[in-house]
Amino acid sequence: MKKSIKSLCVIVMAVFFLIGCGTNKDDKKNEGKVKLDPENPISIRVWHYYNGSQQAAFDELVNEFNSTKGKELGINVEGISQGTVYDLAKTVSDSIDGKVGVDKLPDIFSSYADTAYYAQQKGKLVDLSEYFSKEELEKYVDSYIEEGYLKNDKALYLFPVAKSTESLMINKTDWEPFAKQTGSSLDELKTIEGVVKVAKRYYEWTDAKTPNKPNDGKAFYGRDSMANYFVIGMKQLGKDIFEIKDGNVTFNVDKKLIKRLWENYYVPYINGYFTALGKFRSDDVKTGDILAYTGSSMSAMYFPDRVEDDDKSYDIDYEVLPAPIMSGGENYKVQQGADMAVTKSDKKHEYASCVFIKWFTQKEQNLQFVCESAYMPVLKSANNVKALDDIIEKKSLDINNKTYDCLKNVIGDFDNTKYYTTKNFENGSSAREVLETNLSSKAQKDRKEIEKALAKGMKRSEVIKKYTTEEAFDKWYGEFSDALSNSLK
Repeated sequence: MKKSIKSLCVIVMAVFFLIGCGTNKDDKKNEGKVKLDPENPISIRVWHYYNGSQQAAFDELVNEFNSTKGKELGINVEGISQGTVYDLAKTVSDSIDGKVGVDKLPDIFSSYADTAYYAQQKGKLVDLSEYFSKEELEKYVDSYIEEGYLKNDKALYLFPVAKSTESLMINKTDWEPFAKQTGSSLDELKTIEGVVKVAKRYYEWTDAKTPNKPNDGKAFYGRDSMANYFVIGMKQLGKDIFEIKDGNVTFNVDKKLIKRLWENYYVPYINGYFTALGKFRSDDVKTGDILAYTGSSMSAMYFPDRVEDDDKSYDIDYEVLPAPIMSGGENYKVQQGADMAVTKSDKKHEYASCVFIKWFTQKEQNLQFVCESAYMPVLKSANNVKALDDIIEKKSLDINNKTYDCLKNVIGDFDNTKYYTTKNFENGSSAREVLETNLSSKAQKDRKEIEKALAKGMKRSEVIKKYTTEEAFDKWYGEFSDALSNSLK
């Protein structure tokens, strides 16, 4: 009898607790709708692509949730890494398609818009606006929330948990003697055009060091994502390269603006001022092939501590700057980083999944995660340097210096920056692939041909000239435009 009374009390207290949570001003949408039982917790699986320190940071927070909020409510979360973001996307798609040997979809999975759109089209995703109130959503960065509306049906299918943008990373050790001898300034690197001028100067400066070996100057700069270069470059100049309406896309390839992008990447690349050799541009810094690159802000932790080439090896310092923008353009920066989607199941699992996402994205937890993973927080109130410093002190976090400096740089400029990402559309990944590879592949191919011609003793100016005529641009522009159109087929 005592046991029955005790059990009844536990149930009543659990229900009272949950109803109390439901009446919280931030959770009114689910008031009285869902009742969990702490005595019989439900399990929530999360598929993600975090690895290394990011996975460790995520796992640490999952354990904290399970031992606190999760324990109180009756929710136990399990995080499962699926490898890279591409591995995860394939696993999710294979699961949706019911392929043999692939586990069923988890309760939550990390996702970019393309994968989420496919899942939503198959009827697999929960409309998160059923579980998040308007007041709650207003606390998050507007553009981050906006990204989760995949269609014009006012349904929210993706929720931001951590974001990144782009930064400019520089080998400060090798920059300083060059800057001192040439009068170059970091201020010049605020614009893409300024980067091109500095890169030309660096090539000529290094070339002059070996007067008996002409045309052996070194490249100064590279960039990781060419798709971002096109998307953000066009946006800074006032155009959406992908103009989406009702799920249909129009390619906005304004010839004059596209030529500016061509002149500020292809032309310096074939001249030897820019390059791309390794898998990532941080690899090219490590081998001494470039001094600076534009890459994801979260990649700052991978910036090398040493230059190691065939002839020498030495320690280097670094400098973090905002990603350069097109001269005269607006201060748009790329908004990237996978969000989280909740799969359709039953109300308890859907609700519990949203409870975890809410907890994970609250200020303290989210700042702890970004400090240890180099992502950006998603709450408006968390995107300031004071909030960052406070959580580091409170939690005694041992944050990587490069990560801190990059976060400080990005968050410090947060209020002056407009963040942008393209809307989703069918075959969007194919169109982005054109942006990623079309011009960069041509630049690499043509640079090799130019190097062969120079090795034969041909005059540099004459060799370069035939690749940079108006006719040469027109030919590439037509091929580029056709490739974008064909990406939809």
